Amino acid sequence: MIRKALAAAAMAAAALMSGCSKAPASDANVINFSILSAEDQRSMSRVWQPLLDDMHAQTGLTVKAFYATNYTSLIEAMRFKQVQIGWFSALPTLEAVRRADAEVMARVVDPGGEGVYESVLITRKGSGITLDDVLKCGKRYNFGIGDARSTSGTLAPMAYVFIPHKIEPSDCFKVVRSASHQSNLFSVANGVLDVATNNTVGLLFAKRENPDLASKIQVIWTSPPLPESSIVVRNDLDPAVKAKLKTFFLQYGTQPGPQGDHERAVLKGLAYGGFRPADPGYLDPVIQMDASQALYEARRSGDAGKIAAAQSVYDSAMAQVASHHAAKP
Repeated sequence: MIRKALAAAAMAAAALMSGCSKAPASDANVINFSILSAEDQRSMSRVWQPLLDDMHAQTGLTVKAFYATNYTSLIEAMRFKQVQIGWFSALPTLEAVRRADAEVMARVVDPGGEGVYESVLITRKGSGITLDDVLKCGKRYNFGIGDARSTSGTLAPMAYVFIPHKIEPSDCFKVVRSASHQSNLFSVANGVLDVATNNTVGLLFAKRENPDLASKIQVIWTSPPLPESSIVVRNDLDPAVKAKLKTFFLQYGTQPGPQGDHERAVLKGLAYGGFRPADPGYLDPVIQMDASQALYEARRSGDAGKIAAAQSVYDSAMAQVASHHAAKP
């Protein structure tokens, strides 16, 4: 189900990107920065534009925001050179590295300096719904899942909840609806959905922006730690431009004085603590989950060829992760 939805979305996004004009490649001082806006571009612009303004001021680059409502469109935009740099969660980062000639420039850390967060399952407070109730299936509940390429909205719940219990959401729930974290949280709080995926960053943001809504939410499951989002850049971006951008992100919010205070206030608006270099094993948990899900879906299909191919990818992924662990001091 998940990968079929992804394939359809990728085809639609590719058609959209191929019909769009490309960013002016002749002007090395102009870059497009992609941001997932879901259905609420206004709120995302409010928290991201101050950082983009600072990026312009400190690098001399003209920085244009590129908003899209799903990660597949953002990946395709980078693949078709519509954007040169962007903010991606971990799974879309992996996809951009694989398909869009991209690399990780920096990873996000939270206000406490940690580079991880958690996926959650939420219900309306007072509903009485538990994780055991969810796992009983029976098409009793309306369920909200995330973007097909969302790390916390889809991949982690599949890898840690549904696949281990051999549950296909479309067979388990009365209705399955794919939407953004914000939309799913709103729907659960207002009784439209019984259960939905979300993440700890989204809940923190909701508590700050809409405490009345957040007070109606109860968490019934929390995932193991997931790698935080990252800043992703095309490999073919001018090296001098890339160096300016990397310096900007890795130094942002670290300086003393009024400028540093301003930058830390901007980061607070994003619920971030700053940006750090990404080590080679940064995406390992996502690589493992993605390979596990692909193998699970291949086995469900019963196709021997698909199973063999997925098993080979899975074995390669596990070997890659093992090599990263072995290389750590």
